[in-house]
Amino acid sequence: MDKNQIGLNAGVIWNILDANKDKHVWEVEDLQQASGLAVPDFYAAIGWLARENKVDFGEDGITHHGTVGLVVEFFH
Repeated sequence: MDKNQIGLNAGVIWNILDANKDKHVWEVEDLQQASGLAVPDFYAAIGWLARENKVDFGEDGITHHGTVGLVVEFFH
């Protein structure tokens, strides 16, 4: 996978997060399944978004700028 593909995959995840702004915390597995990306591609894209300070990592999920580790938080 090249950097361009990682960036495109990050866009897929960003669009999901942006379309679900009311959901600030995601379980990693739920976001990965929603993205339809293979696990390695998903984590590469999440890393891209983390580097851009678009997501953060926490024990409860991925936050919408906000948390992925176990939970992802999304930041606008």
